[in-house]
Amino acid sequence: MSEKRVMTAEDLYRIRWVSDPAVSPENGATAYILKSVNDKHDGYVTQIRLIQPGGADVPFTAGEQDGAPQWSPDGSQLAFLRKKGDARQVWIMPAHGGEAQAVTELKHGVSAFKWSPDGSALLLKAEAPDDKEEQLDAKAKDEPALPEEKIVDRIRYKADGVGSRSGRRSHLFVFDIAGASSVQITSGAFDVGAFAWSPDGSRIAYTAELPTDEYADADLRPTNDLYVTDRTGSETRRLTDGKISIGSVSYTPDGGSILMLADDLSCGYATLTRIYLIPAEGGEYRALYTDLDIQIGHSCVSDMRAGAGTPPVFSPDGAHVYLQVSQLGRVEIARYALDGSEFEIVAGGDREIYQFALTPEGSLVFAAADPLHPGDLYRLELQGRTETRLTECNKELWSELTLSEPEEFRYAAGDGWPMQGWIMKPIGFKEGSKVPAVLEIHGGPQAMYGHTFMHEFQLLAAAGYAVFYTNPRGGHGYGQVHVNTVRGDYGGRDYLDLMEFTDYVLDHYPFVDGSRLGVTGGSYGGFMTNWIVGHTNRFQAAVTQRSICNWLSFYGVSDIGYHFTEDQIWGNAWDDVEKLWKHSPLAYVKNVSTPLLILHGEQDMRCPIEQGEQMFVALKRLGKETQLIRFPGADHNLSRSGNPYLRTRRLSHIVRWFKEHIEV
Repeated sequence: MSEKRVMTAEDLYRIRWVSDPAVSPENGATAYILKSVNDKHDGYVTQIRLIQPGGADVPFTAGEQDGAPQWSPDGSQLAFLRKKGDARQVWIMPAHGGEAQAVTELKHGVSAFKWSPDGSALLLKAEAPDDKEEQLDAKAKDEPALPEEKIVDRIRYKADGVGSRSGRRSHLFVFDIAGASSVQITSGAFDVGAFAWSPDGSRIAYTAELPTDEYADADLRPTNDLYVTDRTGSETRRLTDGKISIGSVSYTPDGGSILMLADDLSCGYATLTRIYLIPAEGGEYRALYTDLDIQIGHSCVSDMRAGAGTPPVFSPDGAHVYLQVSQLGRVEIARYALDGSEFEIVAGGDREIYQFALTPEGSLVFAAADPLHPGDLYRLELQGRTETRLTECNKELWSELTLSEPEEFRYAAGDGWPMQGWIMKPIGFKEGSKVPAVLEIHGGPQAMYGHTFMHEFQLLAAAGYAVFYTNPRGGHGYGQVHVNTVRGDYGGRDYLDLMEFTDYVLDHYPFVDGSRLGVTGGSYGGFMTNWIVGHTNRFQAAVTQRSICNWLSFYGVSDIGYHFTEDQIWGNAWDDVEKLWKHSPLAYVKNVSTPLLILHGEQDMRCPIEQGEQMFVALKRLGKETQLIRFPGADHNLSRSGNPYLRTRRLSHIVRWFKEHIEV
């Protein structure tokens, strides 16, 4: 057996990811997505594979970018999205093999779809052409193309990962499969969000943000509403009162109610998600399980994201709904009784269950990662709780590697608040030695570090660094008070939590050398890295990634700045200048003595690159040690799903900076 080696940044090119399990109602076959880096290392290949009832795992589609597999209600066909030209369309393939056929030809493609209950139609969400576009198309036939100015009249005119919005709106279309024709059933100056068929196929529920008396500009609304229409779009009714923010909608199997995953914004964007039920014909909605201090949904941070989040899944008898929950560093699957009488974790453990599906017999197939694996598929028999691993997609690569396993521990913050942390020893650690260490800080802040695989952490451990991380106040996983504590107090209790966590690690893990510490984080973690180096010199080097340094400019340049700043910092850029500046790391730049590496994507619209530029220019002007690395074409998700080559370069720069400034 060959000697094991440490992980490298370039191992990213060999990692494979599984996601989107879909179980056939006909025979229980599981379709799933296998994602890998392409040969040029500048993108990804996603193909559908099939785990047959006998256990054989075989290729099912051969496209380069196939995704979102969904079985027809009778299991005879599999529909999926595949790129055709410049847009993704719905393709359908017979369940037992054959040629896939494109069935839709919408001009701007399809972003999401759902089979009708009888399998005769597809409900599509797609961008609808606007009037100006049609005029330009007609004009282009007769005249050579010339550059066109862009008139912006929406505050929500751009989005990270999308860029400048086209001006088109996302609407619903019903596509008749036999007739190969579609009918647009929603229209207007709004975008459809979540959507669902009624069990009998006669009604369609969807969410949207339309103007109200309080919000004449719907882009400024913090909430949305639930609407129901018939399948022609001719009769539409609003069912909610605009007081909740709805993220997901599903009809209960009996068709009598609509289940919504929503929150009432009582704690702003830090409000825990709840289950709401509303009569399908309208009436008062009610929240279930309000006594459970648990976040519903997927909140775990990873740089190995293959997909995350599954809509509500109902039990065959309609009495229960299965949902993901995030708590104590775990993402688990919980079963809730719809009558409010029973809550149970049915699939858990120290791992991140990032997607799941229910089999016809009532078993679970789920995709899960843990601290030593980026993700595989598993099957859980709910009767007897017998679990079987279905895939080992990285078996060959993993057989070559030696990895560092995180150690979890609990401790108390300075005010007595219970906290959770992890520490990873460097690869090749020798008892009795002293090692340098890096504090990692997650983004969000409404997110959660947990029991999952982190490539970045493994690389630092491979380079000789211990890695330690926690979920300070502001993060999910520990209830409503924990996640709401830092709203209006960025750089306050959260900063103290991180410093007290560092003190705890130094006091309880004597192998960590307090004179050789680094700190890094991205997004909110980048904000906090910037804040830390302006308030303490206890770290010998720092790397700030896709960060925030100035709330005053962030307000107007981020795609979410105008509402996120008001919700999180409790101020705007004209009435609350002092407050926003007080919470801006740039205000403390003169205090920085820690060498700071600044990493930023040039197309990041969530935390635009001007934030990194401001920090860099100020530090250079003051004669501080710093460096700015710009990643062309990269948005806010570079570390998770961006260009693979740039992902490896990003990782290499992080390790390089710490090696240059902290002796191993």
